[in-house]
Amino acid sequence: MRRKIPSTTALSVFESAARHRSFTLAAVEQAMTQSAVSRQVAALESFLGVKLFRRTKRGVVLTEAGRHYSEQVGARLEGIERDTLELMASRGQGGSLEIAVVPTFATKWLLPRLGAFQRQHEGTFVHLTPRTRPFLFDGTPFDAAIYAGEARWPGTDVHFLMRENPIAVASPDLIAPRHVLKANELGRLPLLQQSTRPYAWRHWFDSLGVQSPNDMAGPRYELFSMLTEAAIHGLGVALIPRFMVEDELERGRLVQVVRHDYLSDRAYHLAYPQQRSERPLLAAFRTWLEAEATRYREANGLG
Repeated sequence: MRRKIPSTTALSVFESAARHRSFTLAAVEQAMTQSAVSRQVAALESFLGVKLFRRTKRGVVLTEAGRHYSEQVGARLEGIERDTLELMASRGQGGSLEIAVVPTFATKWLLPRLGAFQRQHEGTFVHLTPRTRPFLFDGTPFDAAIYAGEARWPGTDVHFLMRENPIAVASPDLIAPRHVLKANELGRLPLLQQSTRPYAWRHWFDSLGVQSPNDMAGPRYELFSMLTEAAIHGLGVALIPRFMVEDELERGRLVQVVRHDYLSDRAYHLAYPQQRSERPLLAAFRTWLEAEATRYREANGLG
């Protein structure tokens, strides 16, 4: 049965006109005349039986149906372009994975190890895109996600990687001439907060049996990379998983201000839609990632 699919030229022209909100700019982008753009859009509207634009004295405005359709068409054209570039780059060999990942985890832990996986699977590519919060896989290009949080993500298979092991760090200048402090002394220093973990300091203090009246006060940042830079520049004490600041500790840009390591309840997981669980490349990535995480946990006493 022949599918009801409009002309790809009409779809491309429509998406361009919708994105620019202008037939003139779409004509420039598509290397055609403005009248040709108008004809393509009119033909698409006739095919669909739906008005996509309203013509006004100031130009064109998307109808509600046009706005919704442009979002769908744009996503699909982007997917086609991505698949085409992937095929051209790989010359038809190998494959790729699209992984959404917590940015600092990717930079500090995953990327230094990822070369080993790609050497084992020559011709493959692992594309990483930052995402800090859970999302719905439908309508996204992602094959999987690495995230920090609870092991609950409806409609997915979830695999444990490691728990966070936050330590209190600061610039050595902030606590000079001291090299180490007691937990109950931190109340006199600014405590840098992470917006996605508002109770992190309270839980850390609780693990020591210490109460601090200022455990939720202080400037807030969303990413661990921001917390790290803020701590390096002396803005306060940050609570950051050890694996994310190992280089900074070794170079002396940060020091662990309290000799206390603890495992938080927050953990990193790999999640992917259940219907993709049998994809060979994804299965290979899962096996490799779990093995790497196990080696790291055992080497660092993380259980």
